[in-house]
Amino acid sequence: MDSGQPSLEAAGPGVPRPSVIAPLRAVVRLRRRVCLLRKRRPQPPGSGSASAPGAPHADPDQPRFFTFDVPEPPSRTPRKRRRRSRVVLYPETSRKYRPHAERRSRAQRCLLLLVAIVGFQVLNAIENLDDNAQRYDLDGLEKALQRAVFGQPAAVGRIVALLRDYLATHVHSRPLLLALHGPSGVGKSHVGRLLARHFRAVLEDGALVLQYHARHHCPKGRAAQDCREELARLVAGVVERAEAEEKTPLVVLDEAELLPLALLDELHGFLQPQRAHHFHNAIYVLLSSAGGAEITRFVLQNASRALPPRPDGARGAHGDWDAVAAVRAEEELRAGLRALLVREHPLWQAAAIVPLLLLDKRAVVNCFRDEMAGEGFFPEQARAELLAAQLKYYRVAGREFAVTGCKQVVATVNLL
Repeated sequence: MDSGQPSLEAAGPGVPRPSVIAPLRAVVRLRRRVCLLRKRRPQPPGSGSASAPGAPHADPDQPRFFTFDVPEPPSRTPRKRRRRSRVVLYPETSRKYRPHAERRSRAQRCLLLLVAIVGFQVLNAIENLDDNAQRYDLDGLEKALQRAVFGQPAAVGRIVALLRDYLATHVHSRPLLLALHGPSGVGKSHVGRLLARHFRAVLEDGALVLQYHARHHCPKGRAAQDCREELARLVAGVVERAEAEEKTPLVVLDEAELLPLALLDELHGFLQPQRAHHFHNAIYVLLSSAGGAEITRFVLQNASRALPPRPDGARGAHGDWDAVAAVRAEEELRAGLRALLVREHPLWQAAAIVPLLLLDKRAVVNCFRDEMAGEGFFPEQARAELLAAQLKYYRVAGREFAVTGCKQVVATVNLL
C-alpha cells in the first residue's frame, strides 16, 4: 500500500540509517568541545605540565582568571604534608553552632532572676517589719507615757526605743528583759500598769499580758519552790497562747527585789537559748527598787551639772553641751547599776536597765494636778503647789527633789 513516503527497504545497503548517525555526530562534537575546554583551562603554578620542558606556553590571547593565591617560592627541601583533621559530623537533630560565634550563657539569666527574687524578698521583709511594728501602736504608747509619767523623759524615750527595736520583727533569738530601777515614788509601778493596759488594748487579748506581784503571788509564808512552779506554769501558758496567735506577750513582775532566788533562777532560765522557741518571743519587765540608793546618790551629786528643764522646751546657750553631758552621765549610771545588780544575781547581766531618777518639785506638782483631776477636783495650780509643799525634799544646788516622789500624792488628795 502506497503511503507517499520512501520506505527503509528503498535505501541502499551501504547508506546508514538517519536515526543512528545523528547521535553519533552529537557525541563526536561534545568530545571535541570537552578536549578544547581542557586545553584552555589554566593550570596552577608549579604543576608538572607547566614546568615540564617542552610544554607549550599559555596562549596570551586566552583570558586569565584573577585569584588571591600567592605562588609559593620553590623550596629546596620538600615540605612535610600536613595531616588533615577528620571532619566532625554533627547529628542531624542537634543544633550547629559556629565555633567563634558569641553566645549568651544561661547562667547569666539565672543570676538576673536570682537578684530579682532577692530584691523582692528584701522589700517584702521591710514592709513586714513596718506592719509588725504598727500592730503595737508604739507611737500611741509613747504619747501615753509622756502624758502620764512626769519627770522621766529619758526613761520613757529609752523604753519606747527598746520596744520599737524588739517589736520590729516577730521572730527573735532571745526575749527582751527590761529592768526599771529607781527609788520609791518615781513611777515604776505606774509605768508597769500603763504598759500592761496598752498591750491588752493592742493585742485584743488580756490573756497575753501577765502581771505578777511579788507580795501577792509569792508572800513570805509560801514555799519558794511552789512559787517557782506557779510562775513557770503561768509564763508557759502565756507564751504558748501568744505563739499560736503570732503575737508578742508581756510579763510584768512588780517589786522584783522581793522575789526569792528560785524565781530569779526561773526567770534567768527563760532567757537561755536552749529553751523552746516560743519562749524567745516575749517581753519581760522587772520593776525593782534595787539600786535606788545608788540612783539617789548619783542625782544629788550631779544636780549642780544639770540645769532644770524650761517649761517651754527651749534650750539655753549651752543646751547641746548639757544634753551630751546628760547622756554620758546616764550611761555611767547604767553601768554602775549593772555592776551592782550582777553581784546579787546574773539575771541582770542580760537585762536592759532603765533608771528612773528622782522627781523634782515641778514634777510632784504635776502629779498632784493629775490626781486632783482624776478625783473630780479642779486642778488649780496654787492648790497643787500648796499640797506639794507639805512633802519632804532634798535641796541641792538650788533644786528640790522629793524624798518619796509621788508616793504620798494619792493619800494626800484623798484627804481633801
